[in-house]
Amino acid sequence: MDGGVTYQRFPKLKIREMRDDVVKFELRETDASMANALRRVMIAEVPTVAIDLVEIEVNSTVLNDEFIAHRLGLIPLTSDRAMSMRFSRDCDACDGDGQCEFCSVEFHLRAKCLTDQTLDVTSKDLYSSDHTVVPVDFSDPNEPGEQRGIIIVKLRRGQELRLRAIARKGIGKDHAKWSPAATVTFMYEPMIRINEDLMENLSLEDKRSWVESSPTKVFDIDPVTQQVVVVDPEAYTYDDEVIKKAEAMGKPGLVEIEAKEDSFIFTVESTGAVKASQLVLNAIEILKQKLDAVRLSDDTVEADDQFGELGAHMRGG
Repeated sequence: MDGGVTYQRFPKLKIREMRDDVVKFELRETDASMANALRRVMIAEVPTVAIDLVEIEVNSTVLNDEFIAHRLGLIPLTSDRAMSMRFSRDCDACDGDGQCEFCSVEFHLRAKCLTDQTLDVTSKDLYSSDHTVVPVDFSDPNEPGEQRGIIIVKLRRGQELRLRAIARKGIGKDHAKWSPAATVTFMYEPMIRINEDLMENLSLEDKRSWVESSPTKVFDIDPVTQQVVVVDPEAYTYDDEVIKKAEAMGKPGLVEIEAKEDSFIFTVESTGAVKASQLVLNAIEILKQKLDAVRLSDDTVEADDQFGELGAHMRGG
């Protein structure tokens, strides 16, 4: 670049809260384009494993074959090894029939109701050929007696369901069943400044009225000093209600609220296919690969500029 100017940034990430299904973190010293790119990769490009092919052997249930196949596809499967698996379209070790350790996992389900009591057929009735790829367990560890899976169909006496299913690697861009994210959101970190001089001119009743004008619990009144304080800046939803209230009270400039354009607060919820923390790490790895591909493309263009038609011919252009 001219004069050695560089726009390179070094983003920083700080974990605030981390559980298996949820992670909250701060992303700083970057811009909205990078934050949104990370969000979109988490939703649509981190691979998981999901049922993609269903062969129905017997189905005497009230649901037709297509309905059951669709429900099976939406059951989240543990996908810790999805990053190392092959896409079935790229696998040269099989013909796509499911008998391949590199690109697919086979499931079987056999259920028949023999009593007058309704039988729930759930994800726990799916038997996998690979112990690392199984339906996600949503049972509560604090309630040992509760072992519920995701209901696929309900059977009455004499009804039966037998099927074979093949799970394959995929991404959410191709179908939502492969998306590992239940939700991914980010917001600009708000910067809130209260004008103490103007606030001093308000009565306690006016302060309460102004604090209560915020739809969320951003402000409160200190019981000792009777001063308005910011208790939770991240609860602010950029609704401008407190600003409008201040103007209606004849006190414009009572509060200034700005968004830090280089600081973002992410909330990531996983479907359970991968842990939320692993989802973030996988997304960063995929984003790095994409950026490397762009950089390589730029290098190729520069080579074409240097070598002209020869460089384009070498690439088949």
